[in-house]
Amino acid sequence: MTPHNAPSPTQYSTAAYQGRRKQLNLALLVTANLLPLLGVLLFDWDVGALIILYWSENLILGAYNIIKMASVGGVHAVFPSIFFLVHYGGFCAVHGFFILSLLFDVPSNFNDEAPWPLFLVFLQLLFQVVEQVFALAPREWVIAFIGLTISHGYSFVSNFLIADERASTTVNGLMAAPYKRIVILHVTIIAGSFAIMSLGQPLFLLIVLVGLKTAMDVGLHLREHQRKAGS
Repeated sequence: MTPHNAPSPTQYSTAAYQGRRKQLNLALLVTANLLPLLGVLLFDWDVGALIILYWSENLILGAYNIIKMASVGGVHAVFPSIFFLVHYGGFCAVHGFFILSLLFDVPSNFNDEAPWPLFLVFLQLLFQVVEQVFALAPREWVIAFIGLTISHGYSFVSNFLIADERASTTVNGLMAAPYKRIVILHVTIIAGSFAIMSLGQPLFLLIVLVGLKTAMDVGLHLREHQRKAGS
């Protein structure tokens, strides 16, 4: 018989976000975020290369978020996941189109394909934006993209699954989860990128931009997981 004051299994599994789990999460997060620094120092990456990399991270977050929704809701998450895919995909598409138009002067019409029916046009735009991003990205860009994928994947396994953060998570909560991070992070980064471009993209400021993104990512990461542990 379980004592009345004994912690529940959820309280054990979502214990304070500290120790080895926290250290490994932060180590991978910082390492993945500093990989673009090698691109700046060794391969002459400019602001455009950094911004489209940071935009592509939104796709990673979206993919893991759908997996989380399926893990929490099972078959009941099918419709919300489809809705999230279309809505979030459209959000990322417009965001990416805005970046491409301003930083790379990409024409407003990517190709002459007939528009997909109804709301699927948002996914069509997303595919077109992704195609343009891959065409414009530096060759070494894929290494940084894989690094970000591994970092978010480890956080998903160690925190959401093993530490059982999903026990205090709902499908409805997950549907809104990525947007706040994107708004906070990308408004700051885009504003900084335009300031850097106006100054001729000096190397020092490109390094500062990478450092700023890394610091903000660490702050958002700690805030999210410490809040979930506390709940």
